[in-house]
Amino acid sequence: MNTQKIALIGGPGTGKTTVINALKTKGYHCMDEISRQITLEAQEQGIEQLFLEDPLLFSKQLLLGRQKQFLNAETLSSNIVFFDRGLPDVVAYLDYLNSPYPESFKTICNQHKYDQVFILKPWKTIYTQDNERYESFEQALIIHDFLVKSYTEYGYTIIDTPFGTIEERIEFIENHLIPSE
Repeated sequence: MNTQKIALIGGPGTGKTTVINALKTKGYHCMDEISRQITLEAQEQGIEQLFLEDPLLFSKQLLLGRQKQFLNAETLSSNIVFFDRGLPDVVAYLDYLNSPYPESFKTICNQHKYDQVFILKPWKTIYTQDNERYESFEQALIIHDFLVKSYTEYGYTIIDTPFGTIEERIEFIENHLIPSE
């Protein structure tokens, strides 16, 4: 089976995880965001913000985790798998921090291509900060630009998902999916 891999991307606090959770309730197979898990595991080891303290280590763990998700999606008996963020997010965030990374990061992004990419733009009305989301709304706007640049450089056509209710956003995504063969 040729499983379509659909990445939902966007800066922090744009509603990606809420949309992913709603897609799950509709019966879609979804791969969860793993950065919070990595952050929480580091906090258990006494590292408050691994991404800020050691961006390369954090990003390597994130890249390998997302690569594993991508490969796991190929073993599923689903026509479509949605991802809460994709591999190029990792390099976009490192570029945002102006933090160097090995060429192997780009190689992994080039070797694992999503069929479609939907972006959720920063939305001030729903934006909140918490223990794992430390970025301001202004930083989220800048990160959005880095995500667009990164995915565009990897050859993706990014589909802008409009603001709206969860139902409206899901309907938009479903209406723009590539029909299965």
